[in-house]
Amino acid sequence: QVQLVESGGGLVQPGGSLKLSCAASRIIFNNYFVGWYRQAPGKEREMVEIIGPGATLRYADSVKGRFTISRDTTKNFWLQMNNLQPDDTAVYYCNARNGTQNYWGQGTQITVFS
Repeated sequence: QVQLVESGGGLVQPGGSLKLSCAASRIIFNNYFVGWYRQAPGKEREMVEIIGPGATLRYADSVKGRFTISRDTTKNFWLQMNNLQPDDTAVYYCNARNGTQNYWGQGTQITVFS
């Protein structure tokens, strides 16, 4: 089992920045893909950015050049979000998965308002 605990959500104006954190309960980076997903009201949950064990990256086109995922060497990872826009308003979830297991954080609300 892996528990994921998120922090860092909140309110921000357009053009602002926030950084989300996710702490796993044990070392995971050797064999898990980790990353961030989001779900806006009335929409499906979507991938934002993920990083694999070999540091390969995948990200949504909508966040390219604005959001950056990073991690340490063991069990903590972050999502730096710059130039936030109203369309980025959603509940953000951290995630860790491999071929047989799939874990989610509790979710944190990001609201971008003018």
